[in-house]
Amino acid sequence: MNRPTILLNPGPVTLSERVRHALLHEDMCHREPDFAALMLDIKARLAAVYAPAQGRFDAITITGSGTCAVEAMVASLAPKAATTLVVANGVYGERIAAMLAAQRKPHAVIQSPWGDALDLPAVAERLRTDTAITHVVAVHNETTTGRLNDIGTLADLCRDHGKWLMIDAVSSFGGERIDFAHPALLAAAATGNKCLHGIVGIAFVLVRHDALAAERSQSDSLYLDLFAYHLAQRIGFSPFTPAVHGCFALQEALRELDETGGLEVRNARYRALSERIRSALQGHGISLFLPASAYSSMISSFRLPLGWSYERLHDALRADGFIIYAGQGDLQGSLFRVCTMGDLLDEDIDRLLASFDRLLRRDPLC
Repeated sequence: MNRPTILLNPGPVTLSERVRHALLHEDMCHREPDFAALMLDIKARLAAVYAPAQGRFDAITITGSGTCAVEAMVASLAPKAATTLVVANGVYGERIAAMLAAQRKPHAVIQSPWGDALDLPAVAERLRTDTAITHVVAVHNETTTGRLNDIGTLADLCRDHGKWLMIDAVSSFGGERIDFAHPALLAAAATGNKCLHGIVGIAFVLVRHDALAAERSQSDSLYLDLFAYHLAQRIGFSPFTPAVHGCFALQEALRELDETGGLEVRNARYRALSERIRSALQGHGISLFLPASAYSSMISSFRLPLGWSYERLHDALRADGFIIYAGQGDLQGSLFRVCTMGDLLDEDIDRLLASFDRLLRRDPLC
């Protein structure tokens, strides 16, 4: 089988042939009616990934990475005259705090060590005592370690204390359950090149309809103002030039998601592949960084095997046609990550595990 290099990093992902073929679509001007029709279809399909989002949330697209969508979300919705509470336990939660600092917006941070769960008791106490807080923001799937954060309980705390919740769903949208019917959920930022299996370039934020109608933008940025995008995109256009071919790929990826069973089927597929990889690597004595129950469906973190640096393991697997991912920050020299997003076949996992088996059995230190 002629397969491309298989990406096991948490985005961008290995594309299906039909999504890759969509990139061959003829060129299109982004100010023409046929492009507006394309964008309106994408916006409707994004909201339909989670049925409760339909009629409650508007999908606002923006050309950029997932980080661009998150920054647009907090720029547009985090208040200037009140405090936003960031609940962090990894790189991406800390990045949100850095965004708010760069925007000079009032914010506070409840920080947990990387790998630990969100400190929800501390959140509950802070929300009870700090009346300046009106908004809370957290990462759903913290890819630093692969931990799936308990956003449901966090949302309940926000509801109980009358606060709005914004979530970074960049690596969970389309692959994990999100309760878009929850009354505290204000917005979720995501991207097309992770669980949706599109390409890098088109990101988006789902924002409550009533917030878009009632609130004013809190953004001092021209490009990152979601309210301006919302006004233009009501008829399918955008204030700035979008990544046109990325839109073709995203539309095809959303069609493929729907035709293959939607969110629940994709979640189950991710989890089955992840559990197979975890079991096989543990059989070689490679230990998990987190308890198995803490992981999201598609990201696993492993301690490096005895005698192997990350660079050596990466290069050996790259030679066999696979890309794994390093740890970040202080974890860079002690763990590696494997992600099961993208167009992965059972045969790909067979070859991956055979590669691990050959490499680790060949090394007398393992």
